[in-house]
Amino acid sequence: MTEKDDTMQNQMEEMTRSFSEIWHKNTTMMTEMLNQSHEMVTKNMDPMNVGPSFANAAKVMASDPMKLMQANYELWKEHMELMQQAAMALMKMSADGDAAAFDRRFRHEDWTSNPIFDYIRKSYLITSRWMVNTMTAIEGLSENDKKKIVFHSQLLADAFAPSNFLLTNPEAIRTMIDTGGQSIMKGLQNLQRDLDPKTSQLTIMMSDPNAFTLGENIATTPGKIVYQNDLVQLIQYEPTTAKVHQRPLVIAPPWINKYYILDLQPKNSFIAWAVEQGYTVFVISWVNPDAELGDKTFEDYMQEGILDVLDAVEDATGEREVSMIGYCIGGTLLSATLAYMAETGDDRVKAATFFASQADFSEAGDLKIFTDEAQVDHLERIMDEKGYLDGSSMATTFNMLRANDLIWSFYVDNYLLGKDPLKFDLLYWNADSTRMPRKTHLFYLREMYINNNLSKPGGISLKGVPIDLSKVTIPIYLQAAREDHIAPYPSVFKSTSLYSGPVRFMLAGSGHIAGVINPPSAGKYNYWINENQPKDLDLWLDGAEEFKGSWWTDWNQWLAPLSGKQVAKRIPGSGKLKVIEDAPGSFVSIKS
Repeated sequence: MTEKDDTMQNQMEEMTRSFSEIWHKNTTMMTEMLNQSHEMVTKNMDPMNVGPSFANAAKVMASDPMKLMQANYELWKEHMELMQQAAMALMKMSADGDAAAFDRRFRHEDWTSNPIFDYIRKSYLITSRWMVNTMTAIEGLSENDKKKIVFHSQLLADAFAPSNFLLTNPEAIRTMIDTGGQSIMKGLQNLQRDLDPKTSQLTIMMSDPNAFTLGENIATTPGKIVYQNDLVQLIQYEPTTAKVHQRPLVIAPPWINKYYILDLQPKNSFIAWAVEQGYTVFVISWVNPDAELGDKTFEDYMQEGILDVLDAVEDATGEREVSMIGYCIGGTLLSATLAYMAETGDDRVKAATFFASQADFSEAGDLKIFTDEAQVDHLERIMDEKGYLDGSSMATTFNMLRANDLIWSFYVDNYLLGKDPLKFDLLYWNADSTRMPRKTHLFYLREMYINNNLSKPGGISLKGVPIDLSKVTIPIYLQAAREDHIAPYPSVFKSTSLYSGPVRFMLAGSGHIAGVINPPSAGKYNYWINENQPKDLDLWLDGAEEFKGSWWTDWNQWLAPLSGKQVAKRIPGSGKLKVIEDAPGSFVSIKS
């Protein structure tokens, strides 16, 4: 045996010892977690209330066995055709391609070049497509039951993709061989890192938590905290132009996430760009609530989050009239607040912009699957214990809407390929989750998602005042995105019929985040405008004109004439409000 052989044998023995040690630790840890979590799991076996929907589907399928037999025949036929194709490929008689080969889960060349893995891939795609299509074709179910079973069937199909398993993932196998097993050991270490042994909860690390520091290389636009209360810190940003628009611009971001999605880095910061356009920009930084704030209501968010902030902006600048932006749930709050202000004669907001915000929730998309009465009742019991909903719960829900992109891709990278987390600002922000105060969250889910009361005149009362969105007569800019899975554009479009003033609806490319955060310098995506602004969505789409690049410039051309004359720039702290601390402030640094 040569010295090289001895070295290789020693390395293999060391790798085996290390692998065995990690495997033993991991097995012990998993056993402890299973024992600890048994009572918690059995306490509520169906928190998403999907069981009754599948039970109803089973009854319908049993009542029409011919349809089930036909569906099974189609599955058998497609698999027979696949076996024939596989045999031909093995004999080098077939080299056909298919659209599914471009599925990102199967991007590695072995999924198509290796006949075995090509067969596994195609067999999975046939079976998963058959399962989802069979569930989709079931008739006689309620719309809610149908959506629920189709969504969860797709989740199940995604979970059982061969790419998610070591022995059926050619890239994982090749990486294991190339690294001498180190990728598997690293993957087990990553799994051990991400599993909480006390709760059995797996939190997949998407981004390197040490890659970014707030105020240093993320959320860096210069500004000051000039006001705060229980729920908010108000940031006033340093001007970069000698003159500014007379009316300040106040931004209400979602409190489901943190505000700095609008200020990731200078190259993609909407806040920095708006400052450069000559706006005096204020941004609300919501607190990350704990049990002490669990009784804060939606009305409190309106009062402390918008109405008190408008008072503070007037103190800081001397200007009573402002323009506002609401993003996602921040936009829903802004809609309700504008209606309340209209009823109470408060006319301080002269123009409003909504980013991916819904006011009519009748077509609110897949999130409605998680918000039936049974699931909200379950959430209420959870929140009664703590006074809030953990940030991880909301993050998991949003990730489930795009499971392949936001769950399984990271599962494969972290645990099968043993990769280190990415240094990516958007993923860092996505992992910086926030809690939901009990009363506010329950009000939002029941009044908006379940009952859709905000869209109904008098459907909601705030501080004893019945509100009506049709009383809002100010100019509105309504942004939506074509691929938004959280605020689908047909749902956002419904707001064009709710307000009585002029509404400019704009449809952007991409999704809930990239559809908003798309600086002109990037030259990415397109957007669509129909200058006639018909109230029918199909007519709007048919007559829409496509424009290249970012929609931010279109928005600026709309808002600038509504923002008053040019005045001298305002320095944070120069008005009645003094500086409390530097931006990004302390509220945004509170971790869940």
